[in-house]
Amino acid sequence: MSRIIETRRLTPVTKLFRIDAPLIAASAQPGQFVMLRVREGGERIPITIADYNRDAGTITIVVQEVGATTTRVCALEAGDELLDVAGPLGGKIDIPPGGHVCGVGGGFGSAALLCLMREFTARGDTTTAILGARNKDLLILADELRPVCTNVEICTDDGSAGFKGFVTQRLAQMIAGDGPGRPDHVVAIGPMAMMRAVAETTRGPKVKTLVSMDPLMVDGTGMCGGCRVNVGGKAQFACVDGPCFDAHEVDFDVAMRRNKAYVKEEKQALDRLTCMANREAR
Repeated sequence: MSRIIETRRLTPVTKLFRIDAPLIAASAQPGQFVMLRVREGGERIPITIADYNRDAGTITIVVQEVGATTTRVCALEAGDELLDVAGPLGGKIDIPPGGHVCGVGGGFGSAALLCLMREFTARGDTTTAILGARNKDLLILADELRPVCTNVEICTDDGSAGFKGFVTQRLAQMIAGDGPGRPDHVVAIGPMAMMRAVAETTRGPKVKTLVSMDPLMVDGTGMCGGCRVNVGGKAQFACVDGPCFDAHEVDFDVAMRRNKAYVKEEKQALDRLTCMANREAR
């Protein structure tokens, strides 16, 4: 079991956890993930490592409540324990040094930029984080990212903070030379639709782009084949071949269809959890 050291509510549906995991922290790299299990008989879910502290032996993750398991995770507090935390899994994000790296984070995906931007800035790269959300109340970790980035660009759909519009609109402006200027590499982490839009934004201008794929996953070690992603016409496993892939080679049509394969079952599981919670509250 892994003990939760600290929790922090970032938005009404997003929560940060700092977890005691010295073995994982010792070898974690930007872009990798862990597999969590809350209870015996429960499902395993992949969560990107947002940050790690090797000296303290801790990792930080950010979880958004979207289903039964993530709701159970977000109900935990400091002092509670997670049944399983396995990792680090997947490969690290590998980008040549010396350029301008732009990380694009949508929603809770912004959390995964934290260790990524810190590492690239520390080695001397120019770094820009573009953070997007529907409104200012749903933005996360902007204050934590500012000290570890050369530039931070805020985007909200309603204009309540920063640039009014989508992250892709601000990215297109930067590619055209505005603000921090054209990036040499882009890394997009967040909802599938956002990553697809980033891929299309950078395809024409030929900006090298990686996306962190988060498909359905069972074991996270390449045994089940459930996390298949079509990349360049070939099947790849997100858990061992990724999770980051060339955005311009990913077949997003197939990836988005596969991610919706169990929508009915996911809703049923959440409904059962809600009914149980309501009965206990009475």
